[in-house]
Amino acid sequence: MTGPTSVRIGVLVPAGNPTVEPELYRMAPPGVTLHFARLETLAGESGAAEGMERRTLAYLDSVPAAARSLASLRPAVVVLAHTAVSYLTGFAAEPPLLERLAAAAGTRALTAARAIVAALAHLGARRLALATPYPDMIAAAGRRYWTAAGLEVVAHRQLEDVANIYEETEERAYQIGRDVDAPSADCVLISGTGLPTVGIVERLERDLGKPVVTSQTATLWQALRMAGVNQPTSGFGRLLAGG
Repeated sequence: MTGPTSVRIGVLVPAGNPTVEPELYRMAPPGVTLHFARLETLAGESGAAEGMERRTLAYLDSVPAAARSLASLRPAVVVLAHTAVSYLTGFAAEPPLLERLAAAAGTRALTAARAIVAALAHLGARRLALATPYPDMIAAAGRRYWTAAGLEVVAHRQLEDVANIYEETEERAYQIGRDVDAPSADCVLISGTGLPTVGIVERLERDLGKPVVTSQTATLWQALRMAGVNQPTSGFGRLLAGG
């Protein structure tokens, strides 16, 4: 489909995340609507680094109910927009999570991390410069995830002094993306759906001379492909522009 009249995409998002909704809407082409369900956890809803691993794993318990709440909308695809969940689940153990998500939503399912895998394959990128906003344990899990996916992390930098990922800025995302780049990297990957990125992707690509992929751009790109929408979207990097 190249000119959709109405395509629905369901998105599961952590309850405290204020970033995913406006960023995905900002990038979505005409005729595509986004429908969100919040993942709840008793582990606290802040975006603070302290306790992030515990909160992330707790979100898994609420995935089925959140997915079922979207099923009556009959979305073309439902995506779990939480990259760190995939990191802590592990690449090899992720397929059962996708199966549970698809069964609950009654449609095809996707995670942000699997969307990134597909985006990198599309771009022909295998050597990554990885920028993460996470504490050490999740950052290390992220490196293991990409290695298990058959990719090489040639550079990695963690965003420093993150008091709350949900209060971070595009400028900080731009700077870590610029700082992490390495000559041997095919692509810069900025991980984390809580980090605002869509406004800096094209600028960063111009400055670095290589593709830049973020959790949000890859999530929307792959969800659109799975929904049969092949409409290029300009202003958010070469991935969505059809590069």
